[in-house]
Amino acid sequence: MIGLDSILNIGGKLIDKLIPDPEAAAKAQLELAKLAQEGELTKIANETKLYETEQNNLTARLNADMTSDSWLSKNIRPLTLIAILTGYFVFALMSAFNMDTNSAYVELLGQWGMLIMSFYFGGRTLEKVIDMRKKK
Repeated sequence: MIGLDSILNIGGKLIDKLIPDPEAAAKAQLELAKLAQEGELTKIANETKLYETEQNNLTARLNADMTSDSWLSKNIRPLTLIAILTGYFVFALMSAFNMDTNSAYVELLGQWGMLIMSFYFGGRTLEKVIDMRKKK
């Protein structure tokens, strides 16, 4: 886990590079120090570590599913994504042809679709970033 001193050091360097105005940079440094004193930076670092642990556990579950002998275990997540996107597409077609659709269902399917898409694409991006960080 990243220590508080490291966070303050990195934050100070970012402030110096991103804020050219010395007065604004001093205010930003003061705010960073205030956050450190209040324990907010430690809280953020802990939340980051918890998120990383959660993602590692998720990866372990996915690996366990892929090593299973069951076809359904290997394919349930993609099938769920396909079903939700198909339902969303059907509602979109119904709406395009001026058929009465319940907007709550369309919104719900859209939210589920975004959730599943972020799981597939966002989770994989995070794994790549973590792997790159570990190699350094």
